[in-house]
Amino acid sequence: MIGIIGVVVSLGLLMYLAYRGVSVLILAPVLALLATLAGGGASILATYTEIYMPGLANFIRQFFPIFLLGAIFGKVMDDSGAAKSISHFIIKKVGTTKSILAVVLSTAILTYGGVSVYVVAFAVYPIGATLFRESGIPKRLLPASIGLGSFTFTMTALPGSPQIQNAIPMQFFHTDLYAAPILGTIAAIIIFIWGMYWLNRQVKKAATKSEGYGEHKESFKMFETDNLPSFFNSLLPILVVFALNALLLYIIFPRMNTSFLQSPPFNTTITRVQGTWSLLIALVAGIIVCVFVNRKTLLSAKESINSGAMGSLLPIMNTASEVGYGNVIAALAAFTTIQSVLVDISPNILVSQAITASTLAGITGSAAGGMSITLGVMGETFLQRAHEIGMSPQVLHRVVALGASGLDTLPHNGAVITLLTITGLTHKQSYKDFGMVTIIGPVIAIPVVIILAGFGIV
Repeated sequence: MIGIIGVVVSLGLLMYLAYRGVSVLILAPVLALLATLAGGGASILATYTEIYMPGLANFIRQFFPIFLLGAIFGKVMDDSGAAKSISHFIIKKVGTTKSILAVVLSTAILTYGGVSVYVVAFAVYPIGATLFRESGIPKRLLPASIGLGSFTFTMTALPGSPQIQNAIPMQFFHTDLYAAPILGTIAAIIIFIWGMYWLNRQVKKAATKSEGYGEHKESFKMFETDNLPSFFNSLLPILVVFALNALLLYIIFPRMNTSFLQSPPFNTTITRVQGTWSLLIALVAGIIVCVFVNRKTLLSAKESINSGAMGSLLPIMNTASEVGYGNVIAALAAFTTIQSVLVDISPNILVSQAITASTLAGITGSAAGGMSITLGVMGETFLQRAHEIGMSPQVLHRVVALGASGLDTLPHNGAVITLLTITGLTHKQSYKDFGMVTIIGPVIAIPVVIILAGFGIV
């Protein structure tokens, strides 16, 4: 019982102190060792070096290339003006009368195209703020609009998304980015419809009160369209990422002779690695294309690439630290009881998986972190049960990704705090609407997906 209390206290402190701004790089090992002490662990040092660090290192081994290339791709798209060009084009076509839709769509296309959620926020905010001011829409709704397009359906629901949250399950279920395409598309539609309904409802309520944009000290220069690359040159790198990823995944790799992978020193199969390989090659090609076609507007490719590479380090280290924390918790005797409760919380493994991933994502404040802990500890159990009942691993992939995208955007989430900082708003001003579109949408979509999966839909 003391061990379980220790785990609960440790998790509670992780959530609270992360919200207070303490680095996860410090919190994760310290609180993992606190839980170890409460659980009667034999050696703190042994736990740190033999359990925590291997978990952290293994995550980096598996996912660092994706974090690295994704961050570089997002940086060259931003620095070249391509991200802003795409946003401006979409907003211009949709029109100022549909400002909410314009911001959501422009954000969604960038995120679905592989630009990280952090880069998207920087790229879209100046355009969105200008548009909201001209349309008389309260600025407090801007974080929710950006969040709907970047933190929800394009991150974990739409099949083919190159975001890390959609890539992590590939390693555990031997799936690919396009896993469960029908279920993912349905979930994306539900989340999008709900989010747009809520935001438009809030716009109408604000209009009746004559609220307007509000008085704000803006920290950005007025958006200018001078020296932006053309829309085609801006969109081309994204199209290359999608097309090449699909080409490699479904045509080239399946036709290659990869039998050598089954022999030492590789000891693997193409089905285990083709999802990752396809994404890595596609991102490299996207970076090269973006640098080449936008060379006139990209001031320094070297500086952008170096900056993107450095920018990938903190996100992966934060997530890997949380995975190391999860490894320690999983090794405690008390966790056997907790795991049994989580796995058996429902006779339906999809319900158990979704609840576990969402809970841990909420505690860690990270969809990637919560998902990695869930799959690292219970992934094999979920996969085995799925095989026993004849369920496709693709369904597991999509449900765990959706589950992790529910409670991950609680107030202590790092990306939420960053977005509010960029927009110059506070939790009090904007979090209610942000939470309604980023949390409630996935929560509505997950039961629908689970029900449809029960009828064999993938």
